[in-house]
Formats: sequence, C-alpha cells, structure tokens
Amino acid sequence: MSRAASGLAGKTAVVTGAAHGIGRRVAMELLAEGCNVAILDVDEAAVRATAAELGVSAVAADISDAAAVEVAAAELGATLGAVDILVNSAGVCLLGPLLEMPREEWDLTFAVNVNGLFNMCRAIVPGMVARRQGAVVNVASWMGKQGVGAYGAYCASKFAVVSMTQTLSHEVGPSGVRVNAVAPGLIVETKMRDDSEKLRKAQGLPLAADRAGDIPLRRPGYPVDVANAIVFLASDHAAYVTGETINVTGGMWND
Repeated sequence: MSRAASGLAGKTAVVTGAAHGIGRRVAMELLAEGCNVAILDVDEAAVRATAAELGVSAVAADISDAAAVEVAAAELGATLGAVDILVNSAGVCLLGPLLEMPREEWDLTFAVNVNGLFNMCRAIVPGMVARRQGAVVNVASWMGKQGVGAYGAYCASKFAVVSMTQTLSHEVGPSGVRVNAVAPGLIVETKMRDDSEKLRKAQGLPLAADRAGDIPLRRPGYPVDVANAIVFLASDHAAYVTGETINVTGGMWND
C-alpha cells in the first residue's frame, strides 16, 4: 500500500495496548505509512521502552480508569494535537468456566476490554466528530462471534466490542467518522498468547502448535497479519467501509 494511496501520511494515530504484541506491530506499520504515532499502555516500563525503540510518543495509563484516560487524552492532545486514528488494541484474556470464574476476573475482563474501549472512544472520538473526519479500529476476536468453552468472559467482552463497533458506526457515520473492528484468530508471538498458553497448559487444553494444523492456511497468525488489516481499515482504501468486523483468522472462522 503506497503512502500516497493510503492517505495515512501525516495523520496522527493513537494505539492502545501497544507496549507488546498486536498493538506494537500496529504502531510500527502506521509509522511506516508516515503517521505520527502515540502509544498507550498500562505497563509503564514496557510502553516507555517500546516508545524509545520506535521513536514515538508514549503515555502510561489504565484505560479501565475513565479519569486516567481523560488525563492521558489531554496529554496526547497537548503533544500531538488532533487525533485522526484511534486503534483500541488493549485487552486481557482470562480463562475459566463461567460457573467457576472468580467475580474479580470477570469484572477485570469487562473493565479493560469493554469499559476501556468505551473510555478511549469517549475521550477521543468527539474531536473526530467535531472535525468531521477520523477512523476508529477496535480489536475484537473471532470469539466475539462464537462462544467458546473456558473463554466465557473473553467471548462476552468481545461480543460487546463487535456490537459497540456497529452502534458507534451508526452514531458517528453522518459526521464522516468510520468505526470498524478486526476479529483475530489464533495469533502467536504476543504477550496475551503467551499468558493464555500457560493457562491452557495448566488446564490440559490443546496448545497453539496443536491447533494450528486445523486452520485452513495451516499456520497461526502473527501480529503483522492483524496489523495489516488494521492499517487498511484506517486508510483511505477503506473510505466506504464502516461498522464491519473483519476476520483475520486464516480461514478458521468465516462468519
């Protein structure tokens, strides 16, 4: 995708959950497209290190805390000015049967995956609406389209991300702001995957290496696979795309 054709050069982008994994790769790809990028993550040491490595701005904040997000948004505005692209990549994935999951783990899942997205959109999207331009890309999951055993809280939170994407697209579309999502499948080389693999192993569940053989493309996905889809949705190539949740699953899920 050429920078001229993508329309991304010179745009300002904020990426959450960007100290590691998918968010980090999204920041890299947006930089390559000529964007001014700021990254946000709750892990202060990691986000500062990633920012120094990539040469971008960084803010440490807990997106589940609405007040902290407002402070972070003000800091970003003072540093970068108007935000053209918001990528909501931050998330958590905790395993456990619904009837056995501790209440605090359920609450944490929704605090980050749902409330965090809500807080970021409330802080940044009104500015896009006022300028009548902007793009939001949310990271959902294929599990936001189908319930999966042991992932009840995660599935429910990602179903919420899909519905919030659809709803917000209707509400801000008349102002020229687009809102889309991606639904990653089995993505490896991320902190979330590493943490999930430990939990799956402890619970005797199949690991990523075993599951990849059932994917039509016969391999797991990588952060760059998801990042490429996100960059497309943020770009002018997707100028007539809104309210969509695009699968990035190697064919493992097609709905």
